Amino acid sequence: MSQAISVPWSSVEAKFPQAPVQVDKLSNYDLILRCQSERSPDRAAFSELLRRYQSHVERVLYHLAPDWQDRADLTQEVWIRVYRNIKRLQEPVKFRGWLSRIATNLFYDELRKRKRVASPLSLDAPRFMEDGEMNWEIAGENPSPEEELTTQEFYEQLKEAISDLPEVFRTTIVLREIEGMAYEDIAEITKVSLGTVKSRIARARARLQSQLQNYLDG
Repeated sequence: MSQAISVPWSSVEAKFPQAPVQVDKLSNYDLILRCQSERSPDRAAFSELLRRYQSHVERVLYHLAPDWQDRADLTQEVWIRVYRNIKRLQEPVKFRGWLSRIATNLFYDELRKRKRVASPLSLDAPRFMEDGEMNWEIAGENPSPEEELTTQEFYEQLKEAISDLPEVFRTTIVLREIEGMAYEDIAEITKVSLGTVKSRIARARARLQSQLQNYLDG
């Protein structure tokens, strides 16, 4: 009767090494861990994060500063800050909110430098809503000339009304209604309590509804 031969598993692993996992197959969490594991962020992992979140950064800056012609430069600066500071991110699962906060902080840094008030959002861009609140009606695919004029007037009034909001209200309403962010993420970005965020959004909605009541009734 033959005797079984025990082969150490480590020797098998050494003879047949596992193929390296491609970065595009990794989760966001694992990509961030790779970026944090070395002295400098892993270039392949960081490039994959950039690919996945580039459109998110561009969208945040677009809604905050639609009339700025140098948004591409701001987007690049956001990723430079991410590259330099990603090791400081203690909770990788909150990367998206952390990234949004970097983009928002950069916007306000630039706003203070320019010493002017920028229009905070573009109402031509699609909105991403969950709860249906402030459900502004959009014209159909083939509106009549009269409907087009009414819709254009409404959006001009809405844009002006949001621009007239105090900065703290304007920021929260943009992040909630335009970016579709959760209340918790807005609280983290703006560094205020969850209750304060909800209060600011409620008051901003009330002001907008009051100013636009005639259009809403129509």
